[in-house]
Amino acid sequence: MRKTFSKYTAPLATASVLALALSACGGGSSSGGGGGDAASQNLDGRGPITYVQGKDNSNVVRPLVDKWNAAHPNEQVTFKEQSDQADQQHDDLVQHFQAQDANYDVVDVDVIWTAEFAAKGWLQPLKDKLALDTSAMLPATVKTATYNGTLYAAPQTSDGGLLYYRKDLVPNPPKTWDEMMSMCSVAKQNNIGCYAGQFAQYEGLTVNAAEAINTWGGKIVDDSGKAVVNSPESKTGLSKLVDAFKSGNIPQQAITYQEEQGRQSFENGQLLFLRNWPYVYNLAKTDGSSVVKDKFGIAPLPGKDGPGASSLGGHDVAMSVYSKHKATALDFMKFMTSAETEKFYATQGSLAPVLSSLYSDADLTAKLPYLPTLLTSIQNAVPRPVTPFYPAVTKAVEDNAYAALKGDKSVDQALTDMQSALQAAGAK
Repeated sequence: MRKTFSKYTAPLATASVLALALSACGGGSSSGGGGGDAASQNLDGRGPITYVQGKDNSNVVRPLVDKWNAAHPNEQVTFKEQSDQADQQHDDLVQHFQAQDANYDVVDVDVIWTAEFAAKGWLQPLKDKLALDTSAMLPATVKTATYNGTLYAAPQTSDGGLLYYRKDLVPNPPKTWDEMMSMCSVAKQNNIGCYAGQFAQYEGLTVNAAEAINTWGGKIVDDSGKAVVNSPESKTGLSKLVDAFKSGNIPQQAITYQEEQGRQSFENGQLLFLRNWPYVYNLAKTDGSSVVKDKFGIAPLPGKDGPGASSLGGHDVAMSVYSKHKATALDFMKFMTSAETEKFYATQGSLAPVLSSLYSDADLTAKLPYLPTLLTSIQNAVPRPVTPFYPAVTKAVEDNAYAALKGDKSVDQALTDMQSALQAAGAK
């Protein structure tokens, strides 16, 4: 499993969480420093390549590389394993791209990095001779790999938010946010908190704030990258979270919650509802300290009139424009996103597939019963802002959403300031 929980990336379906601080984005000109010329070179190149990814904690990558190498003696893949810290992974990629390193052939990128790297000219466009078929993939995942109408990566794993609920106290999960809030009386009767998500001042808050804004029809930036967050729809969405804090339906201590604090609170029997990622399912079922092992269910995130808009998580696999062996790199990318490989990701690493068909696969759903619910989440998911200025964009969102949740700013002021900060970040 990839432990990539950080200030800089959305959580994946993993068994543990690291909440890390965002390091500054690496430099590099927006023109790409020669990426345009490099993109037309070595299209037919074949030979050894290197695959770069974060720490392979659950032993997913090595068996796949071994399998590839056994079948391709003249096109061997070397696995370059990065750290388990997402900000360090990001900066390592930036450093090697800036150096035009031909030895970083195929790289694993968080979905929020694709636009940044593509805009700088570092990723090979997957078109023409290097075109990759995405027709069997979930449309939302393909969108994360696309920038300015061009595919720059192959969706590799996905992720979406889920609602965990105490089925012993609430037999039928809420379908809307307002219905969930009305059930908070059950929490009070049982002397527990009602609802929590990720509300500390880090990337998880951007995820939760974006979900609220998108669910009520707002947007942070539009399809052209322009800041449009200061809208009546965004105000309604953010106000839902702020009002829940004011009323106590979201416990005050949840302002400090990242993924793990919320999970532990739910497992300890202290919450009626929890918004979190699929990784929680297995832990809540198997942790020795979990008091809710047989007492919880999972449902889509509740929204305005039905399922809410989850923020989309996951990872893509991309090809460096500086690779000398792009034909081999493309074949390896196809291998790493094949149905057989995607099934292995799910069973070995609890990683959500990107292929639609696997969500109804009998073997998989028997092992991972949350998959059909997760599919609903992903189908209703909205990618976080697709922009080359993402580090500054997410800071604008989380800083102002946090101020609104704490009561330091009104929702109107928070959205006004968020809009201004987004524009200053380049979302004009």
